[in-house]
This record gives sequence, C-alpha cells and structure tokens, in this order.
Amino acid sequence: MPDIPRRRFLGGAVAAGLLSPVLPGSPARAATGSLSGSSPASADGASPSISADGITLTAAADGVITVNDGVDRIRLTGFMAKDSVAGIQRTTGGTPSLVTLPDGAQAIQVDYTLATTAIAVRGIFQVGPHRAKLRWEVSGPSTLVPAGFMIGRTVLSPSAPESFIPLTTWNRDAGGGVPYETNAGVVYQETWPDTRAYFRLAGTTPAWTNPTWIHAPATWLPTSTAGSAVAVSSTTGALTEVDLVLGSMRPAAGGALGGGKALGVEVWTDQPFSLWDAAGRPMPLHAEVVNGGTVPRDVTLTWWARDFDGKLLASGAVTSTIAPGSTWTQTFTVTSPLRGIVFTEVTATAGADTAFARTNLAVLPPHTYQAGPDSMFGIANYPWLLKPDTAAVIALMKRIGIQRVRISYDGGPGLPPATLDAAGIAHNIELAGIPLGGTPTEVAAWADTNTAKAVSSGADYFEVANEVNKPWMSGDTAAAYVRDGLRPVHDRRTGPRPKLLNAGLAGMDYVWTEKFHAAGGWDLIDGFAFHPGRGNFTPDYAPPPEEWTQGNNGSYWNFLGGLRKARQTIAAYGDKELWLTEAYACTKPNSWWHDTYRQAAENILLTLALAKAEGVRCVNWYQLHDSVLGKPQMADPANPEYHYGLMNRDTSAKPSMLAYATAAQVLDRATFVRWLTFADHDLKGLLFSTPEGPVSILWSRKDGYVLNTDHEPGATWFAAPEPWVDGWPTKTDLKVAASGTTVRELDCLGRERTLTACDGKVKVRLDGAPRVYYGLNL
Repeated sequence: MPDIPRRRFLGGAVAAGLLSPVLPGSPARAATGSLSGSSPASADGASPSISADGITLTAAADGVITVNDGVDRIRLTGFMAKDSVAGIQRTTGGTPSLVTLPDGAQAIQVDYTLATTAIAVRGIFQVGPHRAKLRWEVSGPSTLVPAGFMIGRTVLSPSAPESFIPLTTWNRDAGGGVPYETNAGVVYQETWPDTRAYFRLAGTTPAWTNPTWIHAPATWLPTSTAGSAVAVSSTTGALTEVDLVLGSMRPAAGGALGGGKALGVEVWTDQPFSLWDAAGRPMPLHAEVVNGGTVPRDVTLTWWARDFDGKLLASGAVTSTIAPGSTWTQTFTVTSPLRGIVFTEVTATAGADTAFARTNLAVLPPHTYQAGPDSMFGIANYPWLLKPDTAAVIALMKRIGIQRVRISYDGGPGLPPATLDAAGIAHNIELAGIPLGGTPTEVAAWADTNTAKAVSSGADYFEVANEVNKPWMSGDTAAAYVRDGLRPVHDRRTGPRPKLLNAGLAGMDYVWTEKFHAAGGWDLIDGFAFHPGRGNFTPDYAPPPEEWTQGNNGSYWNFLGGLRKARQTIAAYGDKELWLTEAYACTKPNSWWHDTYRQAAENILLTLALAKAEGVRCVNWYQLHDSVLGKPQMADPANPEYHYGLMNRDTSAKPSMLAYATAAQVLDRATFVRWLTFADHDLKGLLFSTPEGPVSILWSRKDGYVLNTDHEPGATWFAAPEPWVDGWPTKTDLKVAASGTTVRELDCLGRERTLTACDGKVKVRLDGAPRVYYGLNL
C-alpha cells in the first residue's frame, strides 16, 4: 500500500464507514440513561472523562485510559495490530477527545499514533452501569492479520493473578434431546480484595496473553472503496470489541452483563469436582443470577435435583427483585446419598426472559487400591486441566483408581514425572512427529531428541507416535514407520527402560499390523498398542473382521471384536503385552453414533471388565475431563473430541467417572476365570476371582447390540434421553444359586443393594446394563 498521510487515510476510512466519525458541532452532553459523559476536553488539553454508576473512564493526554470505580483499577495502555508485511505494530501514544456518536451516546475517542502511516487505529470507549464497551477500529492494507490483534492493559495493585475463564450458555434444542452448552465468549478476571473486573471477549487464545497484552482477535469490516478527499482503495478494516465489567460478581455474571444478556445464571459448589465422600452430608448448590437490563426486575429461581433413577430428591422456587447490573445469590441443599450422582438444574425467569444452568453432584466413598503400578487402570492424554489445583487433581485420580498416566514429561502439559512419582502414580510417554520419508538427518534428529526425552522422563513405556495407520486398513505407512521412527528409537535405547510400544493404532487395523510385522516391527516392541474406537455398539459386540465395514460410522469401530483380533495377532506373531492406550465412551450430546450419558457409564464398566477378561495389560481411558487442549473448558458441542471426559466441562462428575471407579474397585486385584453361559443365550456373564471372593458381572442382550436405533437414516440429530431414563425395555428374571443367605448387587455407579436368598437361590433381574454380583455360586 502507498504511504498515505495519516489525516487523509483516516478521512477515507471514516467516509467508508470503517471508523466512527465525530459528528460536527455535536457537543459533549451530560450523562443520561445507561451511557454518560463528563465535561468535554477543553482547549487547554484537560483529560476527557465519562462516568456511569460504578465506573469512570478518564483519558490522559497520551491516550492511556484509566478505569476507576472510586479507586484506579486498570489502565488501557494501547493496541497492537499485526500485519503479514509490516509485522507487529504497537501504538506509541494517542490523542483523546470527548465525542458524541451517531446514536447520541457519548464516548472517549483516542486516535492512536503508530510508527507506520499504513495502519490507523482508533479507540472508542463508552460506559454503562458497572461496565464499559471498548472498541478498537483498525484500517490498513489487505495484509492485516486480525487474528493476531492485542489490547494493552495494566492492572493496578491486584490481589491475585489474572485468570482466564470460558463462558457458556445452556441450550434446549427444538428437536428435543438433552440440553447442552455453547460458547458465550470468555473473560479474563482481575481481582482485588474488595471487587473484581472482567474483560469479556468473543474469543481469545489464552496462551498468547501475557501481563502486558490480552489477545483480542478482530473481525473484518467491509472493504473500503471510496474516500472523502482521496479514495483509499485496497484499504480494509477490522474491529476488536471488548466489554469490561466491574463488580463483586462471579465470572458468568460478569460475562452475561458485559454481553448484554437480559438474564444470566451460574451454578457451582464449593467442593472440588462437586464430589462428596459420605452419605447424609449436606451438599450445598450455589446459584447466582444477574440482571443485565437497565431496570429492576422480579426474578424467580426454580430448581430441582434428581438421582440416576430419576427420583426427585429436592426442588423449590424463590423470587427476588434485582437491580440493573446487579446479582442475586441463593444456596439450595441436597442430602448426599450413600453413593451415586445427583443431576441438578436451576432456571432464572423474568417475564419472557429465561436462562438455566446444570451441574452434577456426586458421592464416592474413599477406597484403598492395592494393585499399584501393575494395575490395569490408567488415563490417556495429559491430565492438564489442573483445576482447582494440582493436589486436588492428584487426589481425584487416586480416588477413582487411576494408577498410570499415558503421557508425562518435563515441559509437557499437565503433571510432570516428579509429581506423579511422589504420588505413586506410574507414567509412560507418547511422542509424535516422526518425519516419515524424511532425510537421514531429519530421522536421526527426531530419534535423538525424543529417545532422550523418553529416557529422562523416567517413563516405563515409550509409545513411539500415535495413530499413524491412516488411511485405515491400507497399511500405507507401516514400513516407513518402522524405518524412520520405531527402529531408530529402538537402536538408541541403551537399557531395558523404557519398554517400547508401537504407535497406538486407530482401531484394530490388522492390515497395517501385517505390514508392520513384515517390515520387522514386531520384534522391536515390548507391547502391542491400539485404540479400540467404538460407535453405537455395546462393548461386547464382536463381528468377525471379515464383516467389518469401513468409514467414520462403520462396524470397524467395535470393541470386543477388535480386542479379540488383537489377541489372535499376538498369538500368531509372538507374545507381547496388550495395551489399549486410548479407550472411549464419547458423550457428544444428541448424537446417535455416540453414547448417551447413561450408556457411557454402563459401557465403561463393561469395557473395562472385558479388557480384564482378555488379559489387557493396561487401559488408558481417554480422557479425564471434557475439553480440548489449547481451548480449556471452551464448550464445543459439535466436536466429538471434546466429549470424551470422565468429567464435565465444569469438572463435575459424569456418571462415567463413577463407573470407572466402580470397575477399578471391583477389578483391582481380580483374575479372570471364565465366561458364564446360560440356557438363555441372550444372557451373558463374566466370572472373576478376587481376594474378597468370586465376582460375577451379568447382563442381557435381548435388546440387541446396537444402540440409539431410533433415528432416521442419515440423520445427524438424535434426541437423546436424559441420563436418568432407563434405555433397556426388556427385563429378564433369572434364578441363580447363592453361596450364602444374601448377595450384593452393584450397578454401574457402584450403588449397592442386597438380595436375599430363598432355598439357596436369588432372583436377579437382567437387562442391557451390566451389574456386579458378590455371592453368586456360578
């Protein structure tokens, strides 16, 4: 772009509508309504200032804006634009003025100075009760990179570090199904002893934010095609908007207020992971509602709590008048059950406006696990969302029976090796990025670096890369993987540790495995790893490999059939440990291909029992919490990758977490004995021996092996039932010999009931949900 004098450049941008014009002859006016201004800047350069209830913005002569609520809290120090040609361009000062915008609102305007005249930046700052609207308009060449824009800020005398918090909105879909969360922006929270502030943005990358700059990506404005004095062609505009809220409220309220929502509601508990350890305890559930309007409103809060069977445990309604820009907090209490999960919902209503939020409360009594590093129970990915803190995450992992972490190394996400060692949790490592087909120098550099990292981490096992078998069932990469990745690592390993695992395969890809064996890879590994993805099939669905169909929704993605094929492969090629370095129960909402929340819990228990029966060395469950690394706790309802956790986005337990803990407790030191058979071939069972005596796991397949069949062909939407709805219509009563007078029965959450024997037998009622029995004589 040619060098254009700044005055003429801005004039063209204003004429094109890219920058807000100052209306000629519009004097600054006194504050009225929700926006206000102080006296205009005087000719002698007095600092312009605007105020509303609870907030004042004052501009210094250099364009720095001070935010004050009776105390100076924040300074808005400038703006950073990014251009693919000119690079990073920071503002170096600015000229402030008090202006009246086209809608009659008053604002502080800052025309910033930059080292280049090819880019122009204007700030427009308005106020309302307890909040400010911050707007930066940028004009420049088409090479602007709005995704890289930043805003400068200095927080004055904070009492805690800045924190990043994603915001969500709960939704009910017109097509039915379970409610789900969508993104509602993000906030950066600033904290002082007496109040808080929130910078609310539509989106950000927190890793790019630092103590000086907040990553604040812009949106494009239409291309400028005309100017006033001079046409400014090839000029584009981009807009960064940020809301700033002041007040002693929680992040969701600050976000709702800043986002202009009529109502916002948030629910939470003070208990880490909303997890209690004993029955009969009060479980307080807190709710905060914010009035985002401009007038007082009468708001009614209604709430309920249900258990896994749908029983209404508690409910109620309360009403209060909330001032504009203010919040109201209430606490509702549920009594903890012996064990299990409690689903809760709180709804705020004012006239035609409504908002709601959900969370889960859970009870899991402590348990002492005995298997230690020999345990089958692990976690995949990095346990990286260290909230509320590292100690709490470690305690949770130990409580639900996690004895091994798939990936840990110094400098990596999540928990470092020393922390896991101190907690008695074993750890492996998986490192990717093999330069398949690369030069000898590239191959050697990768192998040198990553073998050294694996050794220094103290890993028991090194899983050399991840899911390199694409396209599935082609075998295309097998030979190159052995040549450029596995063999170089094997040859650099100087001691017995770490043991080596192949790159965990996506599905039981026996075509790739055959070519891997032919390339000499089988003799280089200590354990064979694969990822038994599963679609809408029960875990014990085991079609023969020759019948597997391919594609994203193909029967290739089955659990037991893949596991048995892996066992056959090991028997044919030579004995190796069998590792499931990722196993799944995805709960993408209202998706027929994925598990409902209830199915996930049932399927986790059965998946882990089948893995134990098939002699799997370790199952690394994928993953600890719903989220995607790099976008922590940002809701992503359409992305299956987001929904694999044992916990929800807010770190409360899914039923899946309790099911994992139930399996870990029951199978901690179990040894598989045999499959159980019955005269009715639709009834299934597994028998294990344990130090506590025989354990049986029984279920029925009278309702088939395919889940969520009630959907149209080709449909993407499935109206999933709520998690307390029993999805198995067919119940079968079976009389079974008992070894004593009573039998203990556990469901997938570990909830226990006692069955009384009569004439040496008990009656069990079976359906598609697996149940655990102590005291059967089978």
